[in-house]
Amino acid sequence: MDKQQDSYMTEETLIETVENQIADGEPKKVKETLMRLVMTGTPREEAIQWMACALAIEVVDVMKNGSAFNEIRYSQHLDALPNMDWMED
Repeated sequence: MDKQQDSYMTEETLIETVENQIADGEPKKVKETLMRLVMTGTPREEAIQWMACALAIEVVDVMKNGSAFNEIRYSQHLDALPNMDWMED
């Protein structure tokens, strides 16, 4: 990745994007995931960080391969949290 791409991939930027998705209610799965994780005892900050990891997978794919954002795969990764085996792929 070049420097411009790196600037899009900061943890802060990914977390801000997840927070914006929660505030906007889109995609719906993001807010649902946060509620599920918090209700099962995960601290909010940790849940947001995990969700940012799921988002990072999609951002990398878009930037690296020029593909469209895959909301279905993003939702699948969110559904799998707190298990993050998909990070190994």
